[in-house]
Parts: sequence; structure tokens; C-alpha cells
Amino acid sequence: MARVPLLSGTRLVVASAPADARVLRPPPPGRGTDVDAATREALRFPLDGPPLAELVKPGSRATIVVEPPALPIAGVLLDPRRQAIAAVSETLEELGVPSAHQTLLVAGGLARRAGRAEAAALVTPEFRRRFHGRLAVHDAADPALAGVPEGSPRVRVARELVETDLVVVVSAAETVLHGGPASLLAAADAETQRRASAESLLVTGGSEGWRLATLVEQALTARVPLFGVSLVLNHPQFTGPLRGYPYELEAVDRIARSPLRHAFAVAPEPVRRRVLRSLRGTGTAAAVLAGPPSVAHAEALLRAIELRRAGLDEPLDALVIGIPATTPFLPREKPNPLLAAHLGLAHALGLWRDAFPVAEGGIVILVHRFRRVFARPTQQPYHVFFRSDPIARDADLLAAAEEGVSADARAVEEYRAGRTVHPLLPFRDWEACRPALDRLGAVYVAGARDAAAVRQLGFVPIGGIGAALQMARGHRGHDARIGFLLAPPYFPLAVREPRDS
Repeated sequence: MARVPLLSGTRLVVASAPADARVLRPPPPGRGTDVDAATREALRFPLDGPPLAELVKPGSRATIVVEPPALPIAGVLLDPRRQAIAAVSETLEELGVPSAHQTLLVAGGLARRAGRAEAAALVTPEFRRRFHGRLAVHDAADPALAGVPEGSPRVRVARELVETDLVVVVSAAETVLHGGPASLLAAADAETQRRASAESLLVTGGSEGWRLATLVEQALTARVPLFGVSLVLNHPQFTGPLRGYPYELEAVDRIARSPLRHAFAVAPEPVRRRVLRSLRGTGTAAAVLAGPPSVAHAEALLRAIELRRAGLDEPLDALVIGIPATTPFLPREKPNPLLAAHLGLAHALGLWRDAFPVAEGGIVILVHRFRRVFARPTQQPYHVFFRSDPIARDADLLAAAEEGVSADARAVEEYRAGRTVHPLLPFRDWEACRPALDRLGAVYVAGARDAAAVRQLGFVPIGGIGAALQMARGHRGHDARIGFLLAPPYFPLAVREPRDS
């Protein structure tokens, strides 16, 4: 039996995998490029459309749109996007747009609005010293958002996107809902963002989020020139105790057998959390592409998938996913049960191409304690899912609860003040789990310490991974195909079609 280390919150759980189990791990990080030089080259030679120099008029105004680096989930040092932002700003200055005429727009979507210190962390120290422009943090509930097309009430965006002479989007190609035109969508009104969904995070077809994002891009293009810069990020490279993990089998085995894991297991949670936060990987970029935001992003996403994907011959009957002790947005905090489910079902299981990684009616085993811990005040809106009535699997109760929070002026003001997430975000997070839930027969939570919270989401609490695998085999048969997903970082899965297709 292979021993597979999995993160369960801040704990390291070593599972005994059956001999025929498939341990899914990503390929090693690719070779990094000089981001500054690659960005400048991309600005001169975009994939499509005119180069940046042809869109700039000396003395004009420019808005640079950036997203908080919440993805990839594993934290990295020296995020390459910071260098790309600096290169874009410097190029604009060279073309006659001084930094005083530039606006840096942080498009954070429905997550907590970034404070000044957090926004400053998006750029390099040198950029902060020389930048004399305006910093704007998007407010999805701002009544002064501008309609696009002009006068339209259906989609409203930050005024920084229309009251300017040029918009440049700088992002990384992570998913169809993150980066590229989705960065423009993340600067739209909350109701529009609430509708952003996707069957697969790596496939544009069938993605309502991608459709909305490209519609926003097209509407803005009619008013102001748009230009996109998309980075192809490598997987983070870890050093120290995590050297080679999760890319090398030797590293996986070393961690599973290390005597230090026992000391780590008995350490207090604050100590474990500090240790995990100190184990950051180094981030690099494999390439930088430019052009219209949707064009550059789509091509960069295809390249990122090829660089970072793992192959799967056929869908599995059961898949075990460890859930780390982090939220999918900044600031990083303990995830409440809904966010833990979102990491596994919406994000990890959303990174597929060609076929869903679990067979129809199959089992997913989430390894997490599922305690009802809500970081205050950031995660306050998530309480609505864990009140006396289990609303998650009741469409009527869910709709009524969403209507109620939409009309909660106090909750919206807490978001606008930068103290919490938008009250619609928990409902979008749960909706993002729907494509997986519609395909799965059951979701087991191994190691759950709050069985009531597990059941309120419609899942099954189980004591440990071994018991969960036994139940999965009882449900799917003794020859069930079992898989273990080594993460974070989560990675794309290229899955062949089912055998009986």
C-alpha cells in the first residue's frame, strides 16, 4: 500500500492508498522567463490587434486593471504579475502617459475589498515609490457604477473603465473565471457577477461566466480601447521540507515517512498555521502574451493547461481530495465548511478538460474537519448557510435566503467598508459547486468534527479516510477505481471519455 500525505486544514494526514489506486500529481514547474522583457515584447507584438503603442496618445489617461493574486491557492513569493504590472506602467510612461495619469484598478469581485496595504502588496516596492497615479479598489455595490452600453441598467462597471482613454488588463491565465475578460467582469456590479458560472473552469463553451465576461469586453471596446496582458504561470517551486512536493514521488514518500510529521501533528494549531504559511513557493512565469483580453487569455490558458496538467485515462469511481486551511480569496483565513466544500468541489473538481474526473454517480471524499469557524467579520455572510434551516439543498429556502441578504443594507455596507465579503458571494460559491454535485452520487467528509455542518450541506460525515474508502467500494463495487489528488497547488486534469461512451 502506498502512503499518501494529504492536507486536512493545518493537519497532515497520511492515508493508506490501495495498491491499484491512482495518485494524481502535477508535472514539475516549467522553466521561468524574464517577465519584464517578455512583457515588453508582448506589448510590441500582440497575438492579435494593434500593439500598445498604437492605442496610446501622449498625455492621455490609462487604467491598469489587476486582480488580487488569490490563485493559485498555494502562496508564492515574488509573484510574477507584480513585474508585469511595473513593465506595463513604465511602457505607458515611455509612450507619453505619465504615472500621474494612470489609475491602478483592483478588481476584487465579490471578495472583501482590499485595503491600502493589501493593494500595495500587488506591486513591487520600486513601483510603489515611483507611481504617482490613483489607486482604486472596485466596489461592486457602488450606486455610481457606469452602465455599458451607456445608459444600460443591466450591466454596470467601475467608472475607471469608461472614464479613461485606455484600459490595460494585467492578469494570469488561471481559469475562464479568473483573469483576462473575467478581470473586467470582476469590476462589474454584484448582480452580474453573481451569474458567473462554469461547468468546467478550463472550457469556455457552456460557461456563463465567460459569456458575460466577453460581453462586458465587447461593450467596453465600443467605448474605449482595450488591451490585455496574460501571464502563463508555472507551478510554484517549494524549498525546504516541501522540496519536490507534490511533483516528485520521492518527495511524496519522504514527507509521508518523515518523523517530523508526528511532531507537527501534536503541535498547537497556531504553530502549525505559522509553519504552513512559512512554506511558500517561488513563483515564475513561462510566458507572457498580449492582445485583446479574451484572445490573450484564451491562448495563455491553453498553454498553462499543457504545462501544468496531469492525465487521467478514465474517470474515477472515487476521488480523495485534501482541503488546506485557507480560503480561496484574500486575506487567507480558516475556511468555514462552505468554503472548504468550494475548494474541493468547485475549484479542484472544476479544473478538468474533455470529461469530468469522477464517473457519473461516483464519490468524492473531502478530507477536512468541517468545523463551523467563521473569521470575523470577513466571513460573516456565510452564517446564513448554517442557521437552523438547512437551505443548501432546498431551492425555495435558498432563493428566499438570497433575496433576504440582497436586501440587507447593513451587510452591503459592511462589504463597502472593506470589512467583509459581499453578501452574495456565499451563494455564488455554493452555486459553483453545483456542476460537481449534479454528477456525483455522494460527498463524504472524512475526519469531520462537526457532523451537523456536514449534513446541512447534504454531505455524509465519516470518521476517517479508510472508512470512507470502504463505503465508496460498497457503493461502487470492489473493483472501484480510486484516486488521490495531491494538492495544493491544484492543477488541470485532462480526462479521457468514459469507457462505455
